Amino acid sequence: MFPAESLRDWVGYNVVDPDGKTIGTLEAVYVDTITDEPSFLTVKVGFIGKHRLNFAPALGATVAPKHIRVQYAKDLVRSSPAIDTDGELLATDEPAIFEHFGLDYGTGAERRLARR
Repeated sequence: MFPAESLRDWVGYNVVDPDGKTIGTLEAVYVDTITDEPSFLTVKVGFIGKHRLNFAPALGATVAPKHIRVQYAKDLVRSSPAIDTDGELLATDEPAIFEHFGLDYGTGAERRLARR
């Protein structure tokens, strides 16, 4: 396993938790608008016909030949705020994503996440 440098190259690969449990597949990368560094991943989860995109922090993510490992448990990611597979993240929903994982959103009026 090695640190993830270009997570966008791994779209479609499995995302696993620290215990190796499969969470879903990588759908997109959201970068921090302040640093332009990967901040969150959207993970496609669900069953046939009932998919959604849950968010997982990119912080500490590592890659292996067949998956991406995030530093958060499967249950925590699967209970995170989600959007529809054809939906978009609203600015008003961003703080809840950070809060769910105990991360600081800050107090600025600017959007913090942009899909890349």
